Amino acid sequence: MTQSPAVPAAGRPGPVRIGERAARTLVTELARHNDPKPALLVGADPESAALAAAFDALLPGDVLTVVAAAGSTAADLRLHVETQGRWIADRVRVVESLGEADTAEVIMVAEPLTGTADEARATIEGLGKLLAEGGVITVATPALPGRTEGAAAELERQSALFGVGTDLVLRNKPPVRIHRLRLTVAEVARAARLAPAHRPSSVPLTRGMHIDSNGVAAAGIALGLAGLARVTRPKSKLWLLPALAALPVAAFFRDPQRDVPEDPSAVVAAADGEVLSVQRLYDERFGDGEWLRVAVFLSVLDVHVNRSPVAGKVADYFVADGGFANAMKPEAEHNVAAYTVLDTDHGTVVVAQRTGLIARRIVQRAPIGSLLARGERFGLIRFGSRTDVYLPADAAVPLVGPGDRVAGGSTVIARWQ
Repeated sequence: MTQSPAVPAAGRPGPVRIGERAARTLVTELARHNDPKPALLVGADPESAALAAAFDALLPGDVLTVVAAAGSTAADLRLHVETQGRWIADRVRVVESLGEADTAEVIMVAEPLTGTADEARATIEGLGKLLAEGGVITVATPALPGRTEGAAAELERQSALFGVGTDLVLRNKPPVRIHRLRLTVAEVARAARLAPAHRPSSVPLTRGMHIDSNGVAAAGIALGLAGLARVTRPKSKLWLLPALAALPVAAFFRDPQRDVPEDPSAVVAAADGEVLSVQRLYDERFGDGEWLRVAVFLSVLDVHVNRSPVAGKVADYFVADGGFANAMKPEAEHNVAAYTVLDTDHGTVVVAQRTGLIARRIVQRAPIGSLLARGERFGLIRFGSRTDVYLPADAAVPLVGPGDRVAGGSTVIARWQ
């Protein structure tokens, strides 16, 4: 494998380090796979935040192989592993080089890739030889303004081809972009064995309440406008309007933690709100056969983060053009909508994110090919809107009716037969 200065295991340390928050994102795939699995961490040292995060993510039955970074040795790492106690020592194996590593389902690079595009490409190709069928490589690059070449550009290209998720972690010095690459096709059944992924786009306020990054940005813009108004018109009280709006704007993007039912037959709500309708219909866009559709209206007071109603693999995503009618009215059927099509063990499931009278912006963060756990966040709709879930009518029984209130990720709206 061609050596890269960005991969510490290759012999030279990179100039950018991964901090605690970025490390948690880096090991997401390790943490969310509930089955026993082999994993590989490349380029770690005893002080590596990625190594500490990987230790925390280990489950019974996991085996983590670690390759030392430049400036560290396998002996240093082994001594560090032994000091972590028997539980860690029994699950972690330190090797001298990649040549001693076995095939892994999850491969993580402990520090960001820098250097040239060719070096980054060679690194991914080399790691790909150790990746199990359907496995994931997770790697970071510095997210620097104007970075359009080198390793960062190559990872963007790799993500376009093989990406199943990209996260921007601003709370790192400097900020980093973390890419998850799946070089081969993953089985749909794998999704049912996953826990919802950690999303750095969700900024924690308390243990049970987060704010989506869109809310942080919107509140920041409001406060910036308030500051600008205060400076340009010091005698005016106009600055109070955006200043007072910052809190409710941020609150609109609140993202509470939810307890997802463990029952494998449960289909959960994709959003918070009021059930508008539960009906059987035909929609040839999604295939032959009858569909059971549960439509939920989200007022401006509801949580607008969308969650996957089932465990599945994103098979398709498309946006249908239309209007912006009130989401509670029948005309909303023809509003602009984004459709996420999931392959599941029970057939095709579709989630429609529909705009409304006020909502004009849909955010969808699950690329085609990615696996979603039941209840996992995958996007949001800004301001009042509607979310529909389409299920195969002959495979699901509805458990809610018009007028019922539901909570995304936790309320069971239907059950597989």
